[in-house]
Amino acid sequence: MPTLWDEVSVGRITLPHRLAMAPMTRSRALPDGSPTSLMAQYYTQRASMGLLITESVQPSGDGQGYLLTPGIYRPEHVAAWRQVTDAVHAAGAHIFLQLMHVGRTSHPDNTPHHRQALAPSAITPGTEILTSAGMQASPQPREMTNDDIVKTIADFRHAARQAIEAGADGIELHGANGYLLHQFLSPNANHRSDKYGGSTKNRSRFVIEVATAVADEIGSDRVGIRLSPGQATGGIDEGNGVAEQYHHLVATLEPLGLAYLHLVQIGDEELLRHIRHTWSSALLVHRPGRDLDTLSNDVETGTADIVPVGRWALANPDLIERLRDNAPLNEPDPSTFYGGGRAGYTDYPTLND
Repeated sequence: MPTLWDEVSVGRITLPHRLAMAPMTRSRALPDGSPTSLMAQYYTQRASMGLLITESVQPSGDGQGYLLTPGIYRPEHVAAWRQVTDAVHAAGAHIFLQLMHVGRTSHPDNTPHHRQALAPSAITPGTEILTSAGMQASPQPREMTNDDIVKTIADFRHAARQAIEAGADGIELHGANGYLLHQFLSPNANHRSDKYGGSTKNRSRFVIEVATAVADEIGSDRVGIRLSPGQATGGIDEGNGVAEQYHHLVATLEPLGLAYLHLVQIGDEELLRHIRHTWSSALLVHRPGRDLDTLSNDVETGTADIVPVGRWALANPDLIERLRDNAPLNEPDPSTFYGGGRAGYTDYPTLND
């Protein structure tokens, strides 16, 4: 029976244990999207996690949704991320950049060009977003043309190449949590009548084309993808066809030979078992709100190969050491999750402190 402390291979890398740091937006980049030395410190502090999946990184100006989130599409972004990846590697960890295009979950005030957001269809998410002027409703997006789709796929391809140039070990495509890829999958966000909408196969097409392009650009063993079947975030409602949608999507992604599939698991255990049977490479299963006492269950039962950890890794730079020693944990401070400086970011104490 595997345990959390066994080695595991993910693509072309080998990890010392079965825990990983989950992606978490922290909004501490520079206004131009460049990561900072403080961000390098934050990730390096958590190097014992083995695999660090970064906060969401926009592949283009159109992909930005939130204030002070990092990018990976300009030369200055690459140079700044290189400082982060070099520090992480020197500390003995591996790092994947999560590429996220937010689609309609945006506001022109938060983007570098102040343009209307892009989405599969011109349907508002019905949610609010924080801007420099405070909370505002996400306005109606513009339905993507075929040229927009081609350009966005090229943006993902370019961003993936830039991530590797910046020293990342790979990238994770964010196909979950109500953002652009998830919007294409959802029938209530995608009303298209062309080859990217309508049927299960057509709604999956954009995600598959993005994954294929990125795998072709940097190698499939450097690419992971995150999915959240049935998750109602950002106005998403996938209806009654969730199982059919993800049976098709995962079966079509499987032959690409991606490094891993990262599932946000919110309750459909039958679907999870089906995906486990279908997917042959590493499977990461993240259960939001998971109790620490059940942290090892999915690995021990063979349901997952790796368990991503979010808030506990955020609040405990030395989480691995604490878990091995059964030591008490720091509690995360939600008031410092987004934006700010060191407080609630790089000042959580370790056991040695």
